[in-house]
Amino acid sequence: MPNQSAGILLYRRRAGVVEVFLVHPGGPFWAKRNAGAWSIPKGEFEPGKDLLEAAKREFEEETGFTVEGTFTALQPVRQRGGKVVYAFAVEGDCDASAIRSNTFEMEWPPKSGRMREFPEVDRAEWFTIEEAMERINEGQRGLVGEVGSTLEPQG
Repeated sequence: MPNQSAGILLYRRRAGVVEVFLVHPGGPFWAKRNAGAWSIPKGEFEPGKDLLEAAKREFEEETGFTVEGTFTALQPVRQRGGKVVYAFAVEGDCDASAIRSNTFEMEWPPKSGRMREFPEVDRAEWFTIEEAMERINEGQRGLVGEVGSTLEPQG
């Protein structure tokens, strides 16, 4: 069975334009990558666990924010490595500059014997649907496209 993740695609409407909230992975491998590197806040979950609760938990762990509202299940997507991402869209807002992510430890530089701590998410931003399609991991584009195609911009 492939790895599975659950996440939240938070969206808002600003000046008649739909924007989505994406996060950039932390750590040295992603530091200089931008296009195709961004993601929805998501994480792996144990089989048999409630998908929405897992998605909410991962959103909070990666951003420091809780999210409530009416959640809409999106069509699952499969990333290039085989991971299946289950996501829920919800309308809301948050200050992208105020995220507080959990951290992970890894040996860095490689083979140095030194362990360093990095944030799981190093930054977050709001993007229009068009911008998000350029920034997000290719395997997650379907999530952004589904939200973009189902929401009518409002003034």
